[in-house]
Amino acid sequence: MRSELFSADNLEKEHSQPGLRLQNAKLLKAELNGDFLARTGSMVAYQGQVTFEALGSGGLGKFLKQKLTGEGVPLMRVRGNGDVFLAENAADIHLIDLEPGDALSINGANVLAFDSTLNYDIKMVGGAGMFSSAGLFNCVFSGHGRIAVTTRGTPVVLNVDQPTYVDPQAAIAWSANLQTGFHKAEQFGLGTLLGRTTGERFTMSFAGQGFVIVQPSEEPPGGLAGVAEKKSGSSGSSILGDLFDD
Repeated sequence: MRSELFSADNLEKEHSQPGLRLQNAKLLKAELNGDFLARTGSMVAYQGQVTFEALGSGGLGKFLKQKLTGEGVPLMRVRGNGDVFLAENAADIHLIDLEPGDALSINGANVLAFDSTLNYDIKMVGGAGMFSSAGLFNCVFSGHGRIAVTTRGTPVVLNVDQPTYVDPQAAIAWSANLQTGFHKAEQFGLGTLLGRTTGERFTMSFAGQGFVIVQPSEEPPGGLAGVAEKKSGSSGSSILGDLFDD
């Protein structure tokens, strides 16, 4: 049988060491000898002796935070010996290696899989207040290990060495040490009354030293965004801020 489908580019890639690898730009291969964690429902194929265990959000504390915030990652533990292939709606996949002392803040919707050696929690995004149309919470990863993240399209990685502003629905991840804030992107005026708007209600600001990963697509609001816009006052923000303090 002959076909370009059977070219070397499409054949399974083999590696000598276990771990998370890219099979191609839209398919993740985990060469498994132990365990790792992955988004529930992301498995598309596997070979060998492999088991899948549903974990919810990764523990009772994270489960409660996910229910309160709408943020988090529905997880399964993948264990055994073999090869596991994962994908998420044909999104682009990127690998990030974290070293001790690193911390990455990321939208839970963009997490595909990660090494079990990594720690993660759900944290309130600084400066969001109760007026933003973006999610108020993100997943923060730390420790030593590899994480696979997804983007809708090829992203740009901005080096934050000067004030940086991003559409909050396009910023998928950033260095957790950066200072964040939210600002109204347009002022109310006659043009607004006439229905003329820029379409950019808010921008997210970043300051400090680090990076921001921006995808060429705007995700719908997450977290408590829908609820936040309907509430007035700051009592809800205060209660949640106390709940999510370290």
